Amino acid sequence: MLLFCVRRLLTLWFCSYTPSKMPQSLCNEPCVTGYRKAKIEGKPSCCYECVKCADGEMSNTTDALNCFICSEYQKSNKRRTECVLKDIDYLSYKDTLGASLTSMTLILFITAFVVLGIFMKYCDTPIVKANNQNLSFLLLISLMLCFLCTLLFIGRPTKLCCLLRQVNFGILFTTSISIVLAKTLTVIIAFNATKPGSKLKKYVGTQLAITVVIVCCLGVMIISTVWMASNPPFLEADTLSETDTVLLMCNEGSVLFFFSVIGYMTALALFSFIAAFLAKDFPDRFNEAKNITFSMLVFCSVWVTFVPAYLSSKGSRMVAVEIFAMLSSSAGLLGCIFVPKCYIIFFKPEQNKRKL
Repeated sequence: MLLFCVRRLLTLWFCSYTPSKMPQSLCNEPCVTGYRKAKIEGKPSCCYECVKCADGEMSNTTDALNCFICSEYQKSNKRRTECVLKDIDYLSYKDTLGASLTSMTLILFITAFVVLGIFMKYCDTPIVKANNQNLSFLLLISLMLCFLCTLLFIGRPTKLCCLLRQVNFGILFTTSISIVLAKTLTVIIAFNATKPGSKLKKYVGTQLAITVVIVCCLGVMIISTVWMASNPPFLEADTLSETDTVLLMCNEGSVLFFFSVIGYMTALALFSFIAAFLAKDFPDRFNEAKNITFSMLVFCSVWVTFVPAYLSSKGSRMVAVEIFAMLSSSAGLLGCIFVPKCYIIFFKPEQNKRKL
């Protein structure tokens, strides 16, 4: 009994005494908010240390035994005393990157609109009439819509936006490439139709070109329809990829269908490149096959490099990569096919005449 009393007195004395070198968080000094109590191994239960709550945890009481975990949409503040809402990340019009891409989109749209006006004004000149002027007008309108399509990717995403933007992108860009392919086939058929006894004369005109465009667009429409019916894109809030940020983005639903659209579009561009390359040396001053060759080379290069860049990005950066690919490939078509013609119209008018 005497031994028990002595041991009890020694324990009370040890817990009440704090050496000068011992941190104030030990031996009954209270743990402030943002910290929790942690037992010191080999020391009496009355001695503990204060451990700061981990990132994503908080405590708002003194001498807390445990830290509370914040919800998936919240993070702890720097003092770990409360949970606050995480920042929401998406490509906004107010961000520098979003504003830059929006400005680029509007500039390219206005450029395409001006080129369309130039072609309509000089529609009776040989260089505009060559290679089917109706297809040229249709391609310019399609490129204008391609530029505007990128605006669906900027701003806070919504359910409707997620459903529409990839479908619009696939159909509009496939339409543009289909028109380029139709223009290339027009060059090939028109050249071979001039040979004696050629049976291709009946295919010269707009009917075959429109048929090519419709058939090519039908393919991407079928892919898009199956995609929307089976596994459509949806709005997603990613709370795991980054600790302090919620990535608000459109989940494509099916990566297979998304890259099927990209692959289908690139395959058409590659076919157009091969056809234009074979026709680039046809003896015609107004043969635009060489311009189409360069435009398809730019187009294919952009979308081939897009795949690894897209897969290695997340959040707003992923959206920015796709927008940049859309703008640069469309600008390649506009620049390679139409800028040389505008140059001849304004600076080399003597070349914009048929030789008698």
